[in-house]
This record gives sequence, structure tokens and C-alpha cells, in this order.
Amino acid sequence: MTTNIILPELGEGITRATVACWHVRAGDHVRAGDEILEIVTDKAIFNVEAPATGKLKSIAVAEGKEGAVGAVLGVIEYI
Repeated sequence: MTTNIILPELGEGITRATVACWHVRAGDHVRAGDEILEIVTDKAIFNVEAPATGKLKSIAVAEGKEGAVGAVLGVIEYI
């Protein structure tokens, strides 16, 4: 079973953000609540937390790439 890491709503009028840095790599174990990546908008930097405990199965939006609010950034596989 898996859980998607979703680009969250970041504030009024913000519809896109850029992945600045992943703190984990595919295959790494994460715990729910761990800060696993940073995203950047033209207004601020935000940390995104793991929504579940498991293994980071894949990264869908690489560092330096942009995604829309609601986009899947990566996938966590339950272990």
C-alpha cells in the first residue's frame, strides 16, 4: 500500500511551487511528520512533512522542478 506526498495549499493566490531540496532519497525510510523536502514560492520557503511512515518509493518532482498545488511530489510505501 502507498501514500502520495502532495504539494499542499500554501496560501491565497499561490498555485505553484518549486522543489528546492529533498532531504531524503528514494529507498530511505521516513516517519510520519519528518520534514522530507523544502518547496519555494516567490513569497516563502516551506517544509513538507511525510504524511505516513514507510519507505520513500519514488520522487515524482525532482529538485529544481515546479509543481502545481495538489500535484504528487513523491510516493511512500508502507513497510
